[in-house]
Formats: sequence, structure tokens, C-alpha cells
Amino acid sequence: MTDTTVPSSSRAPRVEPSAEVSGASIGSGSSVWHLAQVREGAVIGENCVIGRGVYIGAGVSVGDNCKIQNYALVYEPADLGRGVFVGPAVVLTNDTYPRAINPDGSPKSASDWTPVGVTVREGASIGARATCVAPVVIGRWATIAAGAVVVKDVPDYALVAGVPARRIGWVGPAGLPLEQIGERWVCPRTGARFVESEGVLEEETRA
Repeated sequence: MTDTTVPSSSRAPRVEPSAEVSGASIGSGSSVWHLAQVREGAVIGENCVIGRGVYIGAGVSVGDNCKIQNYALVYEPADLGRGVFVGPAVVLTNDTYPRAINPDGSPKSASDWTPVGVTVREGASIGARATCVAPVVIGRWATIAAGAVVVKDVPDYALVAGVPARRIGWVGPAGLPLEQIGERWVCPRTGARFVESEGVLEEETRA
């Protein structure tokens, strides 16, 4: 059964019949594919792609122009900015100290723990099967390599890989690793120039 709140627009969202969208808001031009589940209170922006078998938790916020690939699990209260890419089978967790039962052996209920979320800033990409362990913030235009396990915040433009994930370079908005030329980092595709200072990368303002 599909219960979709549709914003007023001439480009209505596409929701496949096998998807379950219950009390969520789906932006114009967005697609929710086969067997995906978008829970109540979730807000999906415009022109998003929610792939096959994706799970979007209750109250999750997804910005415009995001792509969430097949079987990714985005648990509440995750917050994804504009233009975020989430690869196949990625997991954004929400429980820092997971347990199925309490110390007395009773099953845990919703009142026995407090969800914490993963925040993904504008333009960031998370590679296939990566896991982001909440609470963490993935910075703007950062790239998480496939299979990485992220356990601490990732700076803007950082390229991280491994278990646990560590920074191995910098990337620009075009997605390519930046090349160091003298004291600057340069995008080989766009020519954009960046300056690094104390582990922080900022784009150089051109006169």
C-alpha cells in the first residue's frame, strides 16, 4: 500500500507499486524503485533516485538531487544534504551501543535507547558497502571509499578509505583526487585550486 504526500508540481514523483511509502513526502521528479521502503515523516527532495530495496527511516531528510543506490540502509535520524551519493549496500547506523536486550534480559524497546544520526553534507559520496557509524558528519564534497568504516567526522573534500577510515587524499567537486602543485591542490578536470591549512582544505578565491 502506498501513501505518498505529493508536493504541487507538474513533475509528479514516480513510486513503483512494490515500494512502500507511508506518510512520507516525495519531491517532484524523484523516483522510488522496486521494494524500497520510505518510512513516515521522511522528506525526500526533488529529482532524487531511491534505488531498489533501499530503506529510509522515519523522519530522515534527503536533499534535492540525491542518489541512494540499491539496498542502502539509511536509518533515522540521518540528514543528507543536496547532491549526496549513497552507493549500493551502504549502511548509515543510528545506535552507538547496540543491544537486543537490557541488562535484566528484557527486550529493548524504543524507550531504552536514543537514536543518533549520520549527517552527510552537500555533494559528498559514500562508496558501495561502506558503513558510517553514528554519530558522524561527512563533510561537503568528501568521498568515502567502497568498504570503508567511518567512525569519526570526515572533513570537507577529504578522501577516506580503510577500516577504520583514514584520510588518504583530497577530492574536488568533480570527484577526482586533487593533485598537489607547490603549495596548492588542483583539480585535474576543472583547474579549481585549493589551499590546505592544519588539516582543513578550502577552495582558493580567484580575483
